[in-house]
Amino acid sequence: MDLSTPLTYIKGVGPARAAMFEPKGLLTVEDLLSYVPFRYEDRSNMKSIAQLAPGEMATVVAEVRSARVAGFRRRNLGLFEASFSDSSRAILRAKWFHSEYLAKTLEPGRRVALFGKIEFDNYTGELAMLHPEFEILTEDDDAAEAALHVGRVVPIYEAISKVNTRAIRTIVHRALAQIAPLQDYLPESLRTRFKLVDRWTAVRQMHFPTPDSDLRLLNGFRSPAQFRLIFEEFFWLECGLLLRRGKAREQAGIGFELNDQVRERIKTMLPFKPTSAQKRVLGEIARDMAAPCPMHRLLQGDVGSGKTIVAAEAAVIAIENGYQVAMLAPTEILAAQHFSYLKPLLSKLGYVVVLLTGSFSDREKLQLKKLLAEGLVHVAVGTHALLEKNVEFRRLGLAIIDEQHRFGVMQRLGLAHKGAHPDVLVMTATPIPRTLALTVYGDLDVSVIDELPPGRRPIVTKHVTADHVEGVYSFLKKQISLGRQAYVVYPVIEESETQAMKAAEKMYAHLSREVFPDLSVGLLHGRLPIPEKEAAMEDFKLGRIQILVSTTVIEVGVDVPNATVMVIEQAERFGLAQLHQLRGRVGRGAEQSYCILVTERINDAARERIRTMVDTNDGFQIAEMDLKLRGPGEFFGTRQSGLPALRVANILRDQEILAAARNAAAEFLDQRTPAGEFERAMEYVHGHWERRYGLVEVG
Repeated sequence: MDLSTPLTYIKGVGPARAAMFEPKGLLTVEDLLSYVPFRYEDRSNMKSIAQLAPGEMATVVAEVRSARVAGFRRRNLGLFEASFSDSSRAILRAKWFHSEYLAKTLEPGRRVALFGKIEFDNYTGELAMLHPEFEILTEDDDAAEAALHVGRVVPIYEAISKVNTRAIRTIVHRALAQIAPLQDYLPESLRTRFKLVDRWTAVRQMHFPTPDSDLRLLNGFRSPAQFRLIFEEFFWLECGLLLRRGKAREQAGIGFELNDQVRERIKTMLPFKPTSAQKRVLGEIARDMAAPCPMHRLLQGDVGSGKTIVAAEAAVIAIENGYQVAMLAPTEILAAQHFSYLKPLLSKLGYVVVLLTGSFSDREKLQLKKLLAEGLVHVAVGTHALLEKNVEFRRLGLAIIDEQHRFGVMQRLGLAHKGAHPDVLVMTATPIPRTLALTVYGDLDVSVIDELPPGRRPIVTKHVTADHVEGVYSFLKKQISLGRQAYVVYPVIEESETQAMKAAEKMYAHLSREVFPDLSVGLLHGRLPIPEKEAAMEDFKLGRIQILVSTTVIEVGVDVPNATVMVIEQAERFGLAQLHQLRGRVGRGAEQSYCILVTERINDAARERIRTMVDTNDGFQIAEMDLKLRGPGEFFGTRQSGLPALRVANILRDQEILAAARNAAAEFLDQRTPAGEFERAMEYVHGHWERRYGLVEVG
């Protein structure tokens, strides 16, 4: 048996269990050994029931004597009680609340290992355990395997489907017993420098720690074995990202010429004087575009910081050099917003700008595709429709991707492949914490617009409970009487029986007829036909609509400087990043703007999100908090985001190890010594990287 052996060949797995493991990505022995325990219990204090003392943590192996579900007169708390005895003939009682289901598991005669705190039951005068951990011991356990679950530091795994932690522990032990010691591909120079244990020792001790292991280090994921495996995982990830980055820079790209004519054309286009941050960032982009290798740059900027105008300047450089530009946006409304912003800017220079989305008719798409292929379009703004195979550019020189976290790495590459190594500019208004940027965007250079346009004031954010919403409506009326406009945002667009929530359509009727009958109220949501969406946005921009009732379709890209109030109903239902994006729709003019978060039922996590929003306008602080509250997988949404599939390492918990591993990877690739060690490492990266991290091959 080796690392590539399918799990079905391990005793106790078989086809049925292998099918349960598959959704977790566990297909081979190597995958299984990478499935790490999430915590450890010290069950080394093995005692007979007669030896137990109140207050101690202990493990007891005993037999179930009696078991019952006990009810209470006033309410049924589902209390399950069982009594246990062992060869010492003493009795131990155990209780579990809300656990009636245990009646089918802990039946009299069953042999069980119990682990928990010993307490004295004043009512019965006997020793008891409240909610102990337990595992059923079976007759066919051999002595060695029975010893895996008690009398030692025991690994606790997250159950997989119907396979519990005890079964996983047994299967892992069998796999370790059947494979040869693992080869160590991590360069010896690094192992010596960081005092890392060898790979085989690390894998065995991560699953089955030695008796002298420090439980605090194990549960903090800082034991020598865990440190070694975390470092290794980050090291190979960073090697792959840096190699991919280096390979991209070796490709022959377009060396765009930056002459006086290009500079003059950019000045002619600009509708306002750029901020110093915008100038700095354009300088970084222009240097990349002038270089003979393709640009791969991430442009970060908080909502309203002016990323699109910088993208427009980059587009002018490409067009003036005889190339076309593609701009990819995640939603039709955002694509339409970019189109309506870029068209007047670039049309005055004589450039042709078109919009291509999935909802266009086949005839419209065919005409646009023909124009693109013939080179008669300078800028194509669109959604995923731009990625279709039959969309061809005559001479694509610059690919701009907005809100990158909503696209997969493959989609980013898919657009770039429409040209011969075009420059790629990725934009996001969701600030990416540095730690994540190193793992998700490790192959991109990063530019940050860290300054808002002059005259912008920080948005005042307030939290109000739903029973005070009348006060919010009064404030709204007052703002509109001053000539301002407002958004009222809801989380869904239609009532459903299962979710008794205010819906945008229902509330639009309520607000327009009862609350604001004298004002012009508009409605915007994702299911409206495109002409109606565009008409609603146009009317709002022109001031014909004073209050726009909307769903989150206005989350990104909408720019109406006269809108100064954002009311977010049921704010507890939104994530932090979404709340921050919605707030960014106001505060775009010189007047003071407000964001009012209205909540109904609020739990601790929602309270933390609301507090963060009230306390800060800083997108990076908000992103860091969002990452802490939701974790990396949730932060990016789906697996397609390009987030690497880390198994041992955790980018929140292990930031320092990540930084050390990245530096070590950069140094190792730079020095390329010693020769044999370097070649072996490169062979390993090329053979394992794509499957191991779920990312695109290094090349």
